[in-house]
Amino acid sequence: MQDVFREAVSLLEKDDQLVVATVIRTKGSTPQKPGAKLLVRKDGTGVGTLGGGCVEGDIWFEATQLMKRGGSALYREYELNEDLAAEDGLVCGGTMFFLIDPIYSPDEYLPYAREIEAAYQGKGPVAVATLIKPAAGSNAALGSKLFVRGDGSTEGALHDAGLDEDAGELAQGLMIHGKSEYVVADNGAEYFVEAFTTPPQLVICGGGHVSKAIAAHASSLGFRLFITDDREEFANRQRFPDANMVVAKAPEEALQDLPINPNTFIIVVTRGHRFDAVALAAAAATEARYVGLMGSKRKTILIYEDLVRMGVPVDRIREVRSPIGLDIKARTPEEIAISIIAEVLLFRLGGTGLPMKLEQRQIDRIVAKVEAEKALAVAD
Repeated sequence: MQDVFREAVSLLEKDDQLVVATVIRTKGSTPQKPGAKLLVRKDGTGVGTLGGGCVEGDIWFEATQLMKRGGSALYREYELNEDLAAEDGLVCGGTMFFLIDPIYSPDEYLPYAREIEAAYQGKGPVAVATLIKPAAGSNAALGSKLFVRGDGSTEGALHDAGLDEDAGELAQGLMIHGKSEYVVADNGAEYFVEAFTTPPQLVICGGGHVSKAIAAHASSLGFRLFITDDREEFANRQRFPDANMVVAKAPEEALQDLPINPNTFIIVVTRGHRFDAVALAAAAATEARYVGLMGSKRKTILIYEDLVRMGVPVDRIREVRSPIGLDIKARTPEEIAISIIAEVLLFRLGGTGLPMKLEQRQIDRIVAKVEAEKALAVAD
């Protein structure tokens, strides 16, 4: 999405018009999830994607027509039935909901777009709440916006004091990892909140075999990667070529040099109990929301005892993830890395961590449906 806002700033600074189409909600299986965006320029070209195919084509066309004729924001529901999915070679059967938002004047959007761009660069998280459906009897307009900053200040309004307060509180939580959420309020109003912050950051304390295996996944998953180890032979560019920064210092020193924020994930994988305890205490003292330690339960208990002796708050100790990783019976460094990365993604993206395999009742329905089709075919 960053490219969409970067282009919006560029166009609006030249006083050009544009339309931003956003996926605000989905049901079932869809090619894109909430927050996906397409920016359409006045000449019909665009930046970003809503998932491709006929879905994107139709929304794209509607965006160009809206810019030509003028008018306010539009809300659209798009059902991906079997025929539409087949046209694009998709195996989807869900529904997508879009906000098609025209921007005719720089004053409407440019200051916010600049702050969102700055948020991606680490200048402080921000969020935007957009009204999708006003409450009954309200004269608020579809597309009304409340802009929320990490320091709690706001601009704009959803034109409902209760909604403004609730959306502001929700935005603060979503800012941590740059998430989005669609809300149906008690009074029937509906709004979409999307938050923006730096890309997720992964700090690995320790440069051993497991660390190297974890680091191999970081870039492809969108993480900025930082490595720290007090041994230069383990903390160098040759060993970690994809790292954004490699710091050859002990973790308790290195963590002070790194740009750690709440959207940072710290993994402690040093070479021994004493180093782990000191590194974990230093990591727990940061504002990173995810701190994890690799090791057995016995090792975790001993290190937690050390943390209590060091005065680390018990509530913070409870937040530490240790033993780190999901239980997949991992043994090799590569398998352990997958286990750890899977838990990091679970924490960041949400989910249950349970298998997604079809339930037996669904398989039974499939078999019954096919058997019924066979019976009809024989009867004909």
